[in-house]
Amino acid sequence: MPQLDTSPWFITALSTVITLFIMMQLKISLHNFPQTPSIKSIKLTKSNNPWESKWTKIYSPLSLPQQ
Repeated sequence: MPQLDTSPWFITALSTVITLFIMMQLKISLHNFPQTPSIKSIKLTKSNNPWESKWTKIYSPLSLPQQ
């Protein structure tokens, strides 16, 4: 059975990593990022939910009286 020649594996892996790094750098450099980010004001709004207007109680089955 012939032996597997692993001598070019290091060069192949290294060139793949370098190529992926360059491609990611080019992809990131094409994005337009805002130069001066502005602070957005957050307004808290109170929502009227139907379950907030009336009193409710959730009974667990174990706390109900025995019948």
